Amino acid sequence: MRPLKILATLALFSLLSACSWFGGDKVAPDVPEQQLYDEALSALEADNYGLAVEKLQLLEARYPFGRYSEQAQLELIYAYFRNYEPESARAAADRFIRLHPNHDNIDYAYYLKGLTAFEEDRSFFEKYLPIDVSQRDPGAALESFESFSTLLNRYPQSEYAPDAQKRMQYLKNRLATHEIHVASYYMRRQAWVAAANRGRYVVENLQETPAVPDALAIMAEAYTELNMHDLAKNALEVLQLNYPEYQIRPFKQDSATLMQAASFGLFGGAEPAEPARPTPAADRLRAEAQDRADAEEQANKRSLFSRMTFGVFDDEDAAE
Repeated sequence: MRPLKILATLALFSLLSACSWFGGDKVAPDVPEQQLYDEALSALEADNYGLAVEKLQLLEARYPFGRYSEQAQLELIYAYFRNYEPESARAAADRFIRLHPNHDNIDYAYYLKGLTAFEEDRSFFEKYLPIDVSQRDPGAALESFESFSTLLNRYPQSEYAPDAQKRMQYLKNRLATHEIHVASYYMRRQAWVAAANRGRYVVENLQETPAVPDALAIMAEAYTELNMHDLAKNALEVLQLNYPEYQIRPFKQDSATLMQAASFGLFGGAEPAEPARPTPAADRLRAEAQDRADAEEQANKRSLFSRMTFGVFDDEDAAE
């Protein structure tokens, strides 16, 4: 019995020594806080964000109450963001905001949180291809808008406020366009109440966006279908007063014909027109200036021809 115990003990020691031989539990050597922080900054400056994340995580784990701990948490948010780890970046930003609500650079945490969601909403293909973002889930865009809104409300004098405000305008247009896309879907499905509510939300909450005239047109059409003629008339009057050049087109789907039903909507019927976008004022003025230039050029050509022919054909041209 005793030799068996001796053999078991020897086997256990041999297994433990084998683990140490093959590097089972390697303990990283102690690195001073200043050195870790400098290495993390060097990695950030070299755009080596994966290494920066590793160094900053190690710095926070070994020196949670050190003099660089708070700054390391901020740098970690940025490193996660540049290393394309949006979930980790948002979690790190939320953690910093929760732990340091009165920090001098807390506006930077809100800005990075909004910027992370902003870039997450913009896919790689959207940057280089004409993809309609209105059909995509606006969850990241809404989260980005809320973070930027908090930044502007709490810290309006922040150095990041101007850029956040510009991005919020883009996000407002993005969210309004998505609401119009959903409202158009409800109109095609004859869900008049849901469509009118979507349009009213755009008019009330997303003003000064290009989607407002579409929202008013949807409200007018949906309220007409609901026999709420007073509300339809009000929406139509506001639309015509503020957007006189807007071309009103139906958003609803016509009743399916026999051919359309047999071909599952492929043939025999026309799809409702896409939402009409109003012509921007700058484009309208540019087009008017071009028309005037063309008219002046044409007039100059006619006057030159008239001089060359001594006005013989002026009466014939006027008659034509």
